[in-house]
Amino acid sequence: MEDDLYINETLTVPAGELNFKASRSGGPGGQHVNKTSSRVTLEWNVESSTVLSSLQKLRIYKHLGGRINTDGVFQLSVDESRSQHANRDLARRRFADLLKSALKVQKKRLKTKPSKSAKARRVDEKKKVGQKKRNRTKPSHDE
Repeated sequence: MEDDLYINETLTVPAGELNFKASRSGGPGGQHVNKTSSRVTLEWNVESSTVLSSLQKLRIYKHLGGRINTDGVFQLSVDESRSQHANRDLARRRFADLLKSALKVQKKRLKTKPSKSAKARRVDEKKKVGQKKRNRTKPSHDE
């Protein structure tokens, strides 16, 4: 039996909530790919999960909505390795990383202003460019 999946200090997904399906992997590979089911699809029902608060569910839907179907089931497929067990471990690792990043609360951005000296440097540079352009004009014949 698989172990529960540790996400962070406050969240561990029970192994019973994770469903793994094996299927044949596509692409090149000769006979091996035609006879073995090495692709692993991890499925996790976000809606019926007992470990998430409603706020966490909203955050997951916002960040991982493209991977969640209309029934509220998150799906992740892995077929990098020829081994089903290796793909299963990869799927668990990627799922944990995706969930961790989706649940991470971003720091609020603090508005900043340019300093007085930065404003002065900008204005001085603009004046220099303007003077350079004025110097390119032909002198007038009135003088």
